[in-house]
Amino acid sequence: MGKSVLTCLVHVATVIILIGSFSCVSLADDTIRIASIFSFSGDAAKANEDSVLGVRLGVQEVNELGGLLGMKLELIEIDNMSTPIGSKVAADKAVKENVVAVIGPAWSSHSIAVAPIAQANRIPMITNISTNEKVTRIGDCIFRVCYTDSFQGRVMASFAREDLKVHTAVIFVDITSDYSMGLAKEFQYDFEKMGGRVLEILQYKYKQDDFMPMVLQAKKSNPDILFIPGHDESGIIVKHAVNSGLEAIPLGGDGWAVEAFYRKGGDRMKKGYYSTHWDEEVQSDVSKRFVSKYKGSRKLNPAEALGYDAVMLLADAIVRSGSINRERIRSALAGTTNYQGVTGTITFDSAGNPIKGAVIMTIGYGEARFLKSIPADEQH
Repeated sequence: MGKSVLTCLVHVATVIILIGSFSCVSLADDTIRIASIFSFSGDAAKANEDSVLGVRLGVQEVNELGGLLGMKLELIEIDNMSTPIGSKVAADKAVKENVVAVIGPAWSSHSIAVAPIAQANRIPMITNISTNEKVTRIGDCIFRVCYTDSFQGRVMASFAREDLKVHTAVIFVDITSDYSMGLAKEFQYDFEKMGGRVLEILQYKYKQDDFMPMVLQAKKSNPDILFIPGHDESGIIVKHAVNSGLEAIPLGGDGWAVEAFYRKGGDRMKKGYYSTHWDEEVQSDVSKRFVSKYKGSRKLNPAEALGYDAVMLLADAIVRSGSINRERIRSALAGTTNYQGVTGTITFDSAGNPIKGAVIMTIGYGEARFLKSIPADEQH
């Protein structure tokens, strides 16, 4: 279980022979049906593109290597239409499609809507990048390959206090987002525990596009930093902060690691920082192989690497379980230890969360650069 799925796939032929002697699931014309639930339309579609691509790359690679247990993966992509309600509809469709597992969704509010349906039908679900604590608490069929907001909040609070040496913060929080609210809460708790002061918490809703009144209110408080745990809309807040002359340093979470963040105004930032799950500069053998195979002339995104990891981890569990039975796959996932993924080594705790580290990125005028890695044992 300490090997990557690529190593496991090398031994797939042997596994097929062994299973074929006592199992009827490895028929040549069969496929292993898995669902990919993401936002293919609506407000979150642009931000979800990297997750979608990562899943496709993983499925393609597994099939190029011969599939699993004598069968190819069949990917069924289902649109959640960027809403929790649409996510429930997508989950119901996955059940009707009789899939053996679900990959996704990306946004925490969407995963929180899908997870109860997956759990009720005993379908293993692996979200690639939903960090909210509530997601995996829904049941023992729910897993994630990313870190949690409690870890991310501690990482950013520690970075603000110990690396940047700042004392005061204003927090912007999207009250329509489980992700934003969860990360804001964790950051505030740890920042204040470490001796910092949160001067104000300014609330907004995702589709809001005029943040100048809130920015001017923050400016009156004269904070050292702005903590903005949002998605691509955070770019608009950053743009308004720059236009107002607010000198506080912007900090964010992994929701900033999307192209739309820059397009909406994040490229106006002189200097800021955010936490994320992975970067091309990570030097593990699995990461370097992924970069070599898929980079080309483009910048690889953490959500893409996490989507790929989610598929490959599922493939590893299917091979280890020797079955396409949902319960056996779930048990194999739960028993994962020291799996070598692109985004780090994955060992699941009892709640289906991986014990993983984080990466801090520095960002300026539209360019994000690797700053440092934070080992898991420093913050867990």
